[in-house]
Amino acid sequence: MKTLLLIEDEESLRASLKKMLTFEDYNVIVAEDGPSGVAHARQHLPDLILCDIMLPGLDGFGVAEALHGDPITATIPLIFLTAKAEKEAIQRGMELGVSAYVTKPFTLNEILDVINAHLP
Repeated sequence: MKTLLLIEDEESLRASLKKMLTFEDYNVIVAEDGPSGVAHARQHLPDLILCDIMLPGLDGFGVAEALHGDPITATIPLIFLTAKAEKEAIQRGMELGVSAYVTKPFTLNEILDVINAHLP
């Protein structure tokens, strides 16, 4: 079973995504802010990380910098879930090694397609 780390501060979205992805046979670990997301990534070494950009404590860009700067977590695919679809945000994420962007709102099929395309 593949393990996913979901870093999302919006409680209702975090809970519904965890439920849907668990139903799809993923082991889902959740974090509600950037610092705990980085800590969970280092502790659990998930197969893939789904991360919001707008997070308390440390935004998604900071999470990407921390994880891609650490040899232990550098190769874990990181997918941004975001309402920020501006060209500058996408460019910055790509420079930080983000694997893909999924723009909110999204469907379950959209998120599953992106996850399956980027799982090792």
